[in-house]
Amino acid sequence: MASYLEEYGEREARRERLTRSIMRITGAVLVLMIVFGLLYWFYLRDYREKRQLETFYELLRKQDYAAAYQLWGCSVERPCPQYSYEKFLEDWGPQSPHRDIAAARVTDTRSCDDGLIQTLRFGPKDEVWLWVDRSTRTIGYAPWPVCRPRVPISRTSP
Repeated sequence: MASYLEEYGEREARRERLTRSIMRITGAVLVLMIVFGLLYWFYLRDYREKRQLETFYELLRKQDYAAAYQLWGCSVERPCPQYSYEKFLEDWGPQSPHRDIAAARVTDTRSCDDGLIQTLRFGPKDEVWLWVDRSTRTIGYAPWPVCRPRVPISRTSP
């Protein structure tokens, strides 16, 4: 009879300790997932696009305009049809109003589904909205200061 009473409640106590351990591990994993998710969303999501813009600014500081033009997906040998190298130099070259990239301030950065919009301010009324495509990492001018507006779907009745 003594051996029967010695183990009384021991199995339930082990099960309770195991359950508490599993709950602690599960809670810790959930907290880590939330922390890493927030870290990714606020800091790492746009890392490559921001680095691309920093590279562009650095090339402009060094006055390496041909390399900066390549970040737009164009080259001096094969210029873009809508944005020639001469037009690029008018916008960013030594004679342009935006020639002093060091004087520009980044005033806003917006993360969009398919890219990033960064607002550069050169003066009180001189803003440039740059766009970095997330899939190709090419730079261009953003058509809007905010992410692409959603176009409402029009329903036509028969």
